[in-house]
Amino acid sequence: MRKPSNLRRAEIIDVLLDLADRIGPDRVTTAAVAAEVGVSHGALFRHFPTKAALWQAVAEHVSELLTRAWVDALEDNPTPEGRVRALVAAQLRQIAATPALPMLLFSRELNVENAELRTAFKDRLAAYHTHLAEAVRQGQETGWLREDVVPGDAAMLLTSLVQGMAIRWVLGARDFDLEGEGCRLLAVQLRLLDRREN
Repeated sequence: MRKPSNLRRAEIIDVLLDLADRIGPDRVTTAAVAAEVGVSHGALFRHFPTKAALWQAVAEHVSELLTRAWVDALEDNPTPEGRVRALVAAQLRQIAATPALPMLLFSRELNVENAELRTAFKDRLAAYHTHLAEAVRQGQETGWLREDVVPGDAAMLLTSLVQGMAIRWVLGARDFDLEGEGCRLLAVQLRLLDRREN
C-alpha cells in the first residue's frame, strides 16, 4: 500500500537525518536515502525535486522542532532563571534526539554547497541567541544576574556551552548524558553570573 505523500516526505526526512548521523551529512546521497526508504530514485524526486529541496525540508523540520521546544521552555517557566535553564536543557535535549545536528553545522553541504540551508540554520541560531539574551536581560532586571555583563555576551557564553557540549558528546561516542552534563555545567556558569554569589 502506498503511503500518503506527507507521511512519505516525513519518512524521507527522518531517514536523511539518520544517515547523516551514521555516515556524515557530506556522504549522504539521494540514492542512499531512496534505498534506505525502499523507494526508487525517481520516486524520491517526486517528493523532493532536487537534493537542495530535500535539505531545505530537513532545515524546516529541524527549525520546527527547535522552535516548538523553545516556545515550550519559555511558556512553562515564568522566571528568567527558569527560562535560561529550560532553554539550555531544551536545546541539549533536541541535539540528543537528533544527533546529526552538530555534524550538519560543520558539513560541506551547509557551509559550501547550500546557501539556503546555511541561512536557515544561521537564523535558528540567531533566534536562540535572542531568546537567551532576553532571559538574561530580565534576570538582570530582577536582580538575579550581574548587571556588568552585556546580555548578548552572556547569551553567547551559554550558546557556546551548548555547542561545546554537543561537540564533546559526538566526539566521545555519546558516552555521557548530554542534557545532564550540560545542565550541570550550566549551573557552574550561572553561579559565575549570579549577582547574589558575588
